[in-house]
Amino acid sequence: MLRITEPTTPDQVEAVRRLCWDYRDFLLTLDAHSQKIVRTFYPHEKYARMLSSIETEHSPPNGGMRLAVKDDQPVGCGMFHTIAPRVAEIKRVFVADSVRGAGVGFAIMQSLIEQCRERGFDYIRMDTGKPMQTAARLYLSMGFSLRDAYSEIPEIARGHLLFFEMDLRANNSA
Repeated sequence: MLRITEPTTPDQVEAVRRLCWDYRDFLLTLDAHSQKIVRTFYPHEKYARMLSSIETEHSPPNGGMRLAVKDDQPVGCGMFHTIAPRVAEIKRVFVADSVRGAGVGFAIMQSLIEQCRERGFDYIRMDTGKPMQTAARLYLSMGFSLRDAYSEIPEIARGHLLFFEMDLRANNSA
């Protein structure tokens, strides 16, 4: 049975960290340019520093995390944080290979969207790499729209990312 929970214990937060490392490892299996982007923006040491504070960066009231657990095993995660007043950004949605295609990503996203709605956000923004077509289709099917970049994009990543937005004021059901 699949459960989507808010990680509250040290073991659960550590499970999210491990899944985030798995996510980075997965991104390094994509095309050569995607690998270069990951290594540029998330070198090992920088990524480790970022993950060391994940529970504060993505904690209420300005953020949140979700952990997907199936048969008592962590199988996915996702998180959000505030990037502007009433605007959340979803980050690092990842599903383990063993459960891809089983609706885990949808369940994580649904939970994150609902959490953003409950916290009073008006918009959710997110991005993904162009090679991640399955993820892009999921986001579009859930009511996200494609949009222009919402932050400054370094040259190396221009043209290699897709940007999404969901208007929570207009979309009352995810």
